[in-house]
Amino acid sequence: MDFDEVVRKRRMVRHFQPQPITMSKIECILEAAQHAPSAGFSQGWAYVVVTDPDLRKRIGTIQGEDDFYATRRFHRFVSEAPVLLVACTSEQLYHERYRESDKLGENGREIEWPVPFWYFDIGCGCMLIFLAVVNEGLAAAFTGVFRTEEMRQLLNIPSTYHPVGVISIGYPGKDVKSPSLRRGRRSSTQVVHHDRW
Repeated sequence: MDFDEVVRKRRMVRHFQPQPITMSKIECILEAAQHAPSAGFSQGWAYVVVTDPDLRKRIGTIQGEDDFYATRRFHRFVSEAPVLLVACTSEQLYHERYRESDKLGENGREIEWPVPFWYFDIGCGCMLIFLAVVNEGLAAAFTGVFRTEEMRQLLNIPSTYHPVGVISIGYPGKDVKSPSLRRGRRSSTQVVHHDRW
């Protein structure tokens, strides 16, 4: 698919058909995610692939299907999606990478981290997933993980990884659009010159 078309077709879809997705499509999507940038090529990300219906339902509960999304007239789009990708990031891997000899500062110490770039990098990976999903003729939605310990325990996620979000993937069904769309799209990206802020 043409890149511009992929970008313009990408949106959050909150209703999916029960039609299964081939593992080859999921592998293509995950392969695309591996091309995300990462500080120092730390690659501190991991994606948990969930297809089991019971496990998807339990993840849906953790993600608020019963006490948040269902009350806003959305479908139970987390658990109904045939595939869930739980996106995780590891701060520890970044610290380990920046303690290696080629990344140490002049004082022989690890750099300071005024920005937690591990979150930026997992966001880049998720964006590549969203675009790859569209390219495969599928749709996706993202929900942030607020109940992190519950998610970690359910999926046996190591303590060194932090579950950031759940990407629901499937063939799109007719869904309820988010009321946030009423805000409208900004006509252009704002560019501010340093001497005019």
